[in-house]
Amino acid sequence: METLKNVVTNEYFPAAAVLSGVILFWVLGLFGGLSLLSTRQSPVTTLTWLLFVYAAAVLSPLAGLVAAVDLVRRWLRNRQAREAESA
Repeated sequence: METLKNVVTNEYFPAAAVLSGVILFWVLGLFGGLSLLSTRQSPVTTLTWLLFVYAAAVLSPLAGLVAAVDLVRRWLRNRQAREAESA
């Protein structure tokens, strides 16, 4: 339980979780994300699904980019702080 608490309270956790979610979304999309279109659905269900996928496809790369930049920024800041302490 203590390990889980340390992971969740880590400063890298939010950005890493977002980046993992974006990667998972795109991997799942590559392996059958259009399966809903191959089955018979009502037009409203199909339209809702397409709008959701469109929004996710547009917003997820942006969220992934922001998360990756945040992770790199935090890593560089912590590395510089460690170098300043040792000097």
